[in-house]
Amino acid sequence: MSETAYVKKDESGLRLDRWFKRHFPSLGHGPLEKLLRTGQVRIDGKRCGAGDRLEPGQTIRIPPQLQSMRDQPAAPRIPSYNDDDREFMERLVIYEDPFVFVLNKPSGLPTQGGSGIHRHIDGLLEALQGTKRQRPRLVHRLDRDTSGVLVIARTVPAAATLAESLRRRDAHKVYWALTKGVPRPYRGVVKVALAKESGFGEHGRDERMTPADRDTAGAKAATTHYAVLGTAADQYAWVALQPVTGRTHQIRAHMAHIGTPIVGDFKYGGEKAKGMGELEDRLHLHARSIDIPHPEGGRLSAVAPLPPHMLHAWRLFGFDPNHSGDPFENEP
Repeated sequence: MSETAYVKKDESGLRLDRWFKRHFPSLGHGPLEKLLRTGQVRIDGKRCGAGDRLEPGQTIRIPPQLQSMRDQPAAPRIPSYNDDDREFMERLVIYEDPFVFVLNKPSGLPTQGGSGIHRHIDGLLEALQGTKRQRPRLVHRLDRDTSGVLVIARTVPAAATLAESLRRRDAHKVYWALTKGVPRPYRGVVKVALAKESGFGEHGRDERMTPADRDTAGAKAATTHYAVLGTAADQYAWVALQPVTGRTHQIRAHMAHIGTPIVGDFKYGGEKAKGMGELEDRLHLHARSIDIPHPEGGRLSAVAPLPPHMLHAWRLFGFDPNHSGDPFENEP
């Protein structure tokens, strides 16, 4: 017979899979996913997913086969990193305190794992754990080919607080991009709903976002502010972007939609996204800065230097890679 567990106040914002890791440490991710797919684990009587965020007072159905596993210790873990991994991750840290890390994620390294992905930020976070009992946790993500600011929680309460701030959109993010063509006007906002389309990529298994009417099935509202900070012969533009919503590939899809795709973004810009001359065929999109409530009070602000391929472009066009102005500071 199934049992019912209740979500505690200090577990607010915790992902369901993290909740099971806390209370059923010996339960592997694969078996949990199977229980979720078959509806044997439910939240408030409804089907749920591993990434669902919990709220205090919610009920979690515990199937009979798990009841004897409660608080059963997990098998001893073999470290998933080596000394080179630790040194690599330490080089990415641009800010740290007892509650958070801020990383400057390199372009080309996924934030999380998936089919065929074996090396990713989430899998290397243990290398930053040090003497703390809790493993650092992701609270948001960046696309594989997007570089820049990535905030990591060092404790469960910090993760819950940061996740809640992101959910409330109480986080000010600014991205920098190099676009092919110059957006007109120089300052504006793109409000275009996006829907997922499948069937892209080498094997037809990739997804991409496509502009859609709000009443299209699966379409979600998406809003991006942009401001042109520099131009190069009307062929390229240095664009600052502030996503109000957080849809998959939102900035990339919106920039392509207005006719100025990001250099190196062949998924959305096709051949038009190809840079000429010395520009590398890599995505020129960088999460430049973030300002978010700190878990212990006040605000956490961090700025990430440009990756090498974008720094090269900035120097080539005479743009200032150390520019510190925020064109969106007065946006609501």
